[in-house]
Order: sequence, then C-alpha cells, then structure tokens
Amino acid sequence: MAATVSLSFSLDPQPQHHYFSHFKPHQTLPFTSSPLFPKYPLLTIAHKHNRYAFKSSSSSSHSTPSTTATTSSSFLEDPFRTGRFLSNEELEKLKLLEDFRYYQELESGSLWIRVMRAEEMDDTVALLAESFAESMVWPSGYLSLLRFLVKQYLIERRALMPHTATLIGFYREKENGRLEHEEEEEEEELAGTVEVCFDKRGANTSPPTPTPPKSSPYICNMSVDKPLRRRGIGWHLLKASEELISQMNSTREVYLHCRMIDEAPFNMYIKAGYKVVNTDSIFILLMLQRRKHLMCKKLPVLRSPFDMSDSDEE
Repeated sequence: MAATVSLSFSLDPQPQHHYFSHFKPHQTLPFTSSPLFPKYPLLTIAHKHNRYAFKSSSSSSHSTPSTTATTSSSFLEDPFRTGRFLSNEELEKLKLLEDFRYYQELESGSLWIRVMRAEEMDDTVALLAESFAESMVWPSGYLSLLRFLVKQYLIERRALMPHTATLIGFYREKENGRLEHEEEEEEEELAGTVEVCFDKRGANTSPPTPTPPKSSPYICNMSVDKPLRRRGIGWHLLKASEELISQMNSTREVYLHCRMIDEAPFNMYIKAGYKVVNTDSIFILLMLQRRKHLMCKKLPVLRSPFDMSDSDEE
C-alpha cells in the first residue's frame, strides 16, 4: 500500500497498493515516551499464523509498558543484535523505540502500532513475503524462497537499530458496533507493517531510484494484510511513521517512493502532504522495473529530544 520495496533482490521494487481507494484520517493521540492506553490489553504471542492473544484487564486503570509488558525482553537483549557497543544517545533512542506506541480508534475497529519485537519477526516476514509475491506476480512455489530472503533482510535491518526500525500494526475488529471486552482472552490480528530509516547509518545500501538523500528519513516496505485493506490502516501506518521520525530525528524532510501505476497510494500521499520531487526515467523499464515517483514531505517543526542544536526558525 505505501512505500517502495527496498529489498535488493526484488524484481519490481514496490508492492501492490490497491487497498486504499479512499481515506478518512482520524485524530491521533499525542505521542509520549511512556504512553498510557485506557483498557488496552497486554500482548502475548499465540503463534497461530498472524493471530495474537490479548488478555483484557478487568480494571480501567492505565498501565505503562514498563509494568505490563513483562512477556517481552528489552531491545538491548534482542537475539538479532550484533553485539556492537552503543553510545549513550543510541541507548536513549533504543529506549524510545521500545516505548513507542500509536493507538487509533477506526470506524471498524481499533489499531495499535509499535516497533516489531524479535519474537514477531516470522509473522512479519510472512506478511511481507505474501505482499511482495502478489506485487511481483511470483508463483506460489517461490514463496518459501521469498520468505527466506525477506527474513535475512529484516535480520540485517534490525541489527541497525536505533538507526532504523520496523513498525507493525495490530487490529481488533468491532462486533455489533463496539469492541469486544467481555472475554478474558481476545485475538488481535497482525494488520500491517512499515519500515522507517532515520538517518544515514540506517539508510539502505541499495535504495530504489530515484535515489533519496541518505541523511534524510525514509519510509519504505509498507504492507497491509489483504483482508484488512481499505480500512485506513495504511494511512495510520504512515502517520505513526511520521510521528516516530519527529521524535527520533530533527530533520524535517521525509522521503518515500510510489510507483506511477499505484493511483490509490499516490492519492493518499498527496493527501498526507507529500509532493513529487523526482520521477524515474522511462529507461528504467529496460531493467524490468516499474517507474516510480520520489516524494517528499516537510514535517511540522518539532524539537527532537536528541537535537542538541537550536530549532529552526522560519
């Protein structure tokens, strides 16, 4: 649905995004480093494809990730980390990524977005691989190979945290006009994912053309589960990405790619404030790739907690 696939092995550098014909943006909750979500349940992995079990709390009191998320280890204990030493600033950014939450009530249900954890990689790989296979019209027999390649890519990208991050969104559908809260255990679906690069160290070594500035934040590899498309999930994956970028980087310009044939996501980006700054030459077709727009948006001025310089004044 959204940004270009930046995997180096892909033949056609962007997934299909036909699931957004119209968007109804909703008001987003302000970001806090330790967010509070009323009556929002605790995540525990159920390992049933992309279904996740959530335990509802009988209390209406708020709870923070530090007191409730006891089932997941810290990003510092991530098994995919390379063991390199992190600076104090990197440690602070890693903590920010661990605490980041974006919650949104939609017309058809609720959406919760945060940074992918290590134990959620396989389900995220499955979602991305299916989306890429659909886009590139690969035979189903190649899906296992595609999953292997996508997982290797995600492992490499995860080792670069906090300079890049993969966000995932969980969706719970309403029943009879309201969310289910009566059952002790409820299931929430893995609805979508998006990758965000914050700076030059997190930039992809082989970005798609037209090439974006490596020092600027870049959004890519957005995908929404096919049965959950056209519900505004892609819009909020984009908004969550911008919100996280505003907290992680003082650079205002954010870039992404959009294939010229993808009218629906292009309209979404225009609505979100992105503008075309460059377009692939027609000769890109000789490389068996679709022509793409490079789009850019200037985020509102927001002082990053990691910006040591004075804020820009206009």
